[in-house]
Amino acid sequence: MPAGVSYAIRYFEPYPFYTARAKGSKLYDVDGNEYIDFWLGHTALILGHSPPAVVKAVKKQLENGTHYGTAHELEIALAEQVTKMIPSAEMVRFTNSGTEANMYAVRLARAYTGRNKIAKFESGWHGGYDALHIAVKPPYEVPESAGLTPGALQDTVVLPFNNLEGVKERLKGIEDKVAAIIIEPVLGVGGAIPAEKEFLKGLREHCDKHGILLIVDEVITGFRLATGGVQQYFGVKPDITVLGKILGGGFPIGAFCGPSEIMEKIDHTRYERPKYSFHGGTFTANPITMTAGLTTLKILEDGRLISRLNRLGDKVRGQLTEIFETNGVDVQVTGTGSLFDVHFTKEEVRDPNATFRADRKRLA
Repeated sequence: MPAGVSYAIRYFEPYPFYTARAKGSKLYDVDGNEYIDFWLGHTALILGHSPPAVVKAVKKQLENGTHYGTAHELEIALAEQVTKMIPSAEMVRFTNSGTEANMYAVRLARAYTGRNKIAKFESGWHGGYDALHIAVKPPYEVPESAGLTPGALQDTVVLPFNNLEGVKERLKGIEDKVAAIIIEPVLGVGGAIPAEKEFLKGLREHCDKHGILLIVDEVITGFRLATGGVQQYFGVKPDITVLGKILGGGFPIGAFCGPSEIMEKIDHTRYERPKYSFHGGTFTANPITMTAGLTTLKILEDGRLISRLNRLGDKVRGQLTEIFETNGVDVQVTGTGSLFDVHFTKEEVRDPNATFRADRKRLA
């Protein structure tokens, strides 16, 4: 494998961390060392590693089949659970990853609006899909990867985060060409920076004014900050919501959901090619993943665990700030709920540019 890993983010000097097993909040490496895991599977494992209820349910499902390649009741059950918990969701489609879900959400927005352009934010991370794999880290004009063609990116507009006037300025004159604005409500790569409520409110209003769909990428925040995700937590209603990570209960998943009027554009029984928006995939709605996801959401549904995690997040941010202040270290601790990050800087961190101006070498 190139670099000895399946994902560059898992590479560390002088060699990658290789896990032998995991349980609860702990990782055990191949040398027998024990670690407290704050990463928890790229934030996917809200119940920790190998939670007993999920393991039990998955073992039972394994006896009934690992992959059907047909429709089945488990996908209906998980879809119903998602629509029960996510305020804006009337219909759902499942994918195998957050990247896929974002790709299909963008395609759906273009199909529904008849427009081509997509707007995303500086340091917004939406996976490896070409049209969104841009302006993740500064300098934003430098491509994030080799192999990205100018054609793939020519319809993508990059916007400043937490800056409504800047958004309006960059969209001025092209509003009627923009199908959707996609936003991570809490920036991941950008440093656990929450979108400000007034900014989200203004963004929603600007989208409504110009017929632009608002896509909220809740791959990280979905079912973490509140049972209904950030749209419940911050009080903003997306047109399309993208989900992943926690939704899979430890197995690969993505999903996109929204009101029936928009989602039905995927229905091939209503629309013929080329008027319907294609979505599919061999392993979509895999019964093992559906089982793990449904079990996880049932545990999270009453909100008690999420509330506890949010309180712990507040405690961690508060105590980290206190420790650094006591020791005379200039630090900004960002985040909300159970998400947090540390920035070695005096500067207030409310946008990703401040994140990357901080002394990142001290994080090593």
